[in-house]
Formats: sequence, structure tokens, C-alpha cells
Amino acid sequence: MLIPSIQKALHELSDLLAKLSHDDYTSPCYGLSGSTIGEHTRHIIEMFQCLDSQYDSETINYDLRKRDYAIQTDTLCAQKAIATILNQLDKSNKNLELQQTIEGEAISINTNYYRELVYNLEHCIHHQALIKVALLQLEHINIDDNFGVARSTIEYRKQCAQ
Repeated sequence: MLIPSIQKALHELSDLLAKLSHDDYTSPCYGLSGSTIGEHTRHIIEMFQCLDSQYDSETINYDLRKRDYAIQTDTLCAQKAIATILNQLDKSNKNLELQQTIEGEAISINTNYYRELVYNLEHCIHHQALIKVALLQLEHINIDDNFGVARSTIEYRKQCAQ
């Protein structure tokens, strides 16, 4: 169920990008401290790209993201990147080492591919929730109520409604 959940979240994001104008995508949002939908989209994409590109090395370091300006300024570029991610997700689970520097200290944590996919899914949904804040300022864009909402929250709401 993990891969289908990621696919659903990324398809929702890609579908949204198809509705946005260049200005919608690149204009700073006051509610997001001046960041743009494009910047949040780039961040989502690059986390998945980083996991994919470092999978074979078995060492993942999200600090080494590319930070591709084209992804944050061009919705077609972002959609192509999402399509590539969707085609590369289904890999076998294996042990990985997560490396990160926190306040100048290098740390290393044992993890695995599926755990990092879960992290990236939750991270994606979190940033989609932030994107939704920007979308609420765009009256011409309709967005599904569940965009940017954790799958567990959606299921919980369904149970409460019964």
C-alpha cells in the first residue's frame, strides 16, 4: 500500500500543477513567509530524487539535494520530474544509512528504503498542506479538501462520519 499511496500523492500534485499559471506557481505567498508553491514543490521532488539517486550507494543524505531552480519555476519541468519519480519508486527494500549534519555535527542512522519512502510520503503531504495555504489565496483554483491531509486523518474522518 506504500507505493500506491505515494503514487496518489504525487499524481495529486502533478494534477494541481497542470492547473497553475506561471504566476500562481512562482508568486511569493505571504502566508508562507514569502515562499512559493514552486519552492515547496521543488522540495518535495528533490527529496524523492535524492533517495532514488543515492539508493545504489546505500547512503542517503538529503542535505545533498540538487536544488534545481527550473523545478521551482516551471510547472512542466516539475511534472516531468514527478513522472520520473513515479517510474522509479518500486525498488526492493534494503538497509541504508542516513547521514545528516545537525548544528555542525555529522550523524549517521541505520534505516531502510521503505522507511525512507514513508518519510518522503509524510514529508510530501506536509508540504502539500503548506501549498494548500497558498492555494486558498487563489480563488480561481479549486482543490480537493483532502489535498495535503494525511491518509490516516482521511480514514479517521471517514470513521467519524459513520
